[in-house]
Amino acid sequence: MSRRAKGEGTIYYRESRNCYCSEITIGTDNTGKRIKKYFYGKTKKEVKEKMDTYKLLNPLPAAATEINEYTVASWFKYWLWNIKKRDIKPKSFERYEGIYRNYIEGSEIGNIPLYKLKLNNLQSYYNRLLDNGKTVSIVKQINTKLKTCLDAAEKNGYIEKNYCKLVELPKEKKENKLEVFTIEQQEKFIEVIKGHKLEMLFLMAISTGLRIGELLGLKWSDIDFDKHTLSVNRSIQRRYIFDNEGNKKLETFEQEPKTENSYRTVPIPQSIFNKLIEYKQLQEEHKKEIKSLHYYNDNDLIFCNEVGNYMSPNYPPKLFKTVQNKMGIPKDEHIKFHGLRKTYATRLFEKNIPPKTVQILMGHSKIEITLDIYTQVMESKKIEAANELDNIFSV
Repeated sequence: MSRRAKGEGTIYYRESRNCYCSEITIGTDNTGKRIKKYFYGKTKKEVKEKMDTYKLLNPLPAAATEINEYTVASWFKYWLWNIKKRDIKPKSFERYEGIYRNYIEGSEIGNIPLYKLKLNNLQSYYNRLLDNGKTVSIVKQINTKLKTCLDAAEKNGYIEKNYCKLVELPKEKKENKLEVFTIEQQEKFIEVIKGHKLEMLFLMAISTGLRIGELLGLKWSDIDFDKHTLSVNRSIQRRYIFDNEGNKKLETFEQEPKTENSYRTVPIPQSIFNKLIEYKQLQEEHKKEIKSLHYYNDNDLIFCNEVGNYMSPNYPPKLFKTVQNKMGIPKDEHIKFHGLRKTYATRLFEKNIPPKTVQILMGHSKIEITLDIYTQVMESKKIEAANELDNIFSV
């Protein structure tokens, strides 16, 4: 039987730990003594998979020639940039990078040697964040991202246990408040935005339920002028793009809808469709005027900036706040731009449109998301029903 090559490792049963084990030589220390790396598993196959995955990560980064030299922060950074970045979308990477930069790098757990990280370290850190005003949602996001990172460390035998799975966090207190316009507020909203430069965008938002990115990604080719419908085929996103050196640049670009259900056809109310036709004529006149004075980049976009390029997704929500001010709505009672989408769903439910139909029109990936809005709408309906009963019995 041939001998294994150097560094290939051996797999054997270790009675003291009641599991299979493998060991490979990963280098030598200052005295020339071999440094070994151990992998454990219930089966030989599991051990081999851990060992093979480890080899895929070699060579180790220059800053960590030994496993024990990894800190939580240095491992998170290495894992994120060299492993995780290849498997996730830029928007997800941006979230991971934000967690690393704001809560791992330079933190009280970031400088702990990876193999020394214990449950009490994590629990104490999270408790301190909560005591200092961080929300349960933020702390859960930190733990979720770190858990994924440490899963890779555990799989490769860098740590014996992923303690992120054992921390205890309080339950989130969710306000059962549906941030939408009432019918009266909606009527006032439509009145206030007359003549506003984003009037058509606001009207499309509240009458079709499209997300902000979907609205900004709409093209005239997505409109069926015979059937009075629109098709959602893309979304506009604005986020940081990172290069391999860690430099970031803010970019606005198209991307495909995030789920299959997001691809959908939505009817446009007749009154809104008539306004859309008028808007198209005005846009064509504007194009001719701009083209005679400046360069115009015709991307076929319905909603764009002055020269035809993507509109920043931050712009409509900013102007939406000023509109609410003009409506006389106190700032602490403002709804988010996303509230126009929920207002659309609410009006549908108030007209007794079935939840499944609303799910399709909204492009929700799960019916539970739609039913959450439905349940909140029905709360007000219950009060109305009780009042009606009160009128009946008040004789």
